[in-house]
Amino acid sequence: MRYRELGRTGMFVSEICLGAAAFGETDENFWSGIAGVDQATTNAIVDHALNAGINFFDTSDVYSRGASERALGQALNHAGVPRKDVVLATKVGSIMGDGPNDKGSSRGHIMDSVAQSLERLQTDHIDLYQLHNSDSITPTEEILRAMDDLVSQGLVRYVGVSNWRAWRVASALGLSEHRGYARVQSNQVYYNLAARDIEREFVSLHEAERISLTIWSPLARGFLTGKYEREQTEVLRVQGKAPSFPIMDEERGWRVVRVLREIAAKHDTHAGAVSLAWILSRPFVTSVIVGARTVEQLGQNLAATSVSLDEDDFVKLDAASALPVEYPGWIIAMHDAGRHPLPFDPEGKR
Repeated sequence: MRYRELGRTGMFVSEICLGAAAFGETDENFWSGIAGVDQATTNAIVDHALNAGINFFDTSDVYSRGASERALGQALNHAGVPRKDVVLATKVGSIMGDGPNDKGSSRGHIMDSVAQSLERLQTDHIDLYQLHNSDSITPTEEILRAMDDLVSQGLVRYVGVSNWRAWRVASALGLSEHRGYARVQSNQVYYNLAARDIEREFVSLHEAERISLTIWSPLARGFLTGKYEREQTEVLRVQGKAPSFPIMDEERGWRVVRVLREIAAKHDTHAGAVSLAWILSRPFVTSVIVGARTVEQLGQNLAATSVSLDEDDFVKLDAASALPVEYPGWIIAMHDAGRHPLPFDPEGKR
């Protein structure tokens, strides 16, 4: 297992992060299709992760309305791992009840939520507390002040965001520097071979500011494991059972799957491992969040750390997954030609 620095913190996290969205039994509609892993299985998966060198664990209060946090906290307690050897991340901001203030990033909701998360996780501090969604109502400065207070109180070590626009992350960084607040150290984003949108704005921002990018749904909820066939998904769609979240360009996805299968056969592995290996090769990625419903699934995901892709593999994967040309990216690249060490590519593929 390799470890990479989280933002500018000096703290290192495993390049594979165990996501806990599947942990905890629930009857809630949305999460019932994702969660449901019982405590005994959760304990076994967490034990296997720790033995493999994973020190980074990610969950959220909204996953099964707290059941995921509770199951993860119990599993870590069962494992007996020293608290200092675990980097524990959770999130706040999603809908947690029927009341008007049971969601969002208001100071009130953040302060109420952190206490509940600490109790469920059976810990006295959260290493990385992330704002799960971009709250367009609460001012950014109000949000940052609340998070900074949690850091000052020792309840939270570092601040992160998820699903924010690049301009708002930049604004938050400026406000934090101006006010002396704890800065955003990490951004959890959706990224995979079928959805490379973050390369347009996020990558340059995060490289310049040394903010970590941690990746959610790197396999597009199983699509990039190659387990589906086009005909099968059409039948599932008619039945209303086809995966509809997260959103991706499905045609691009099918092109990618064909290439993944070819490369997987070449390396004697599976498509999911190749897909994860490609993401891990990106220099701007700090950690990839993988979920697992069984110990065997976790083992399959961990296989990605030993896959060595060659230049021909990257060329094929980059071509199959290339983003469409977009403005102003193409004109910026054109005018930067001759001033930048990389050649101008009019199709925007590299």
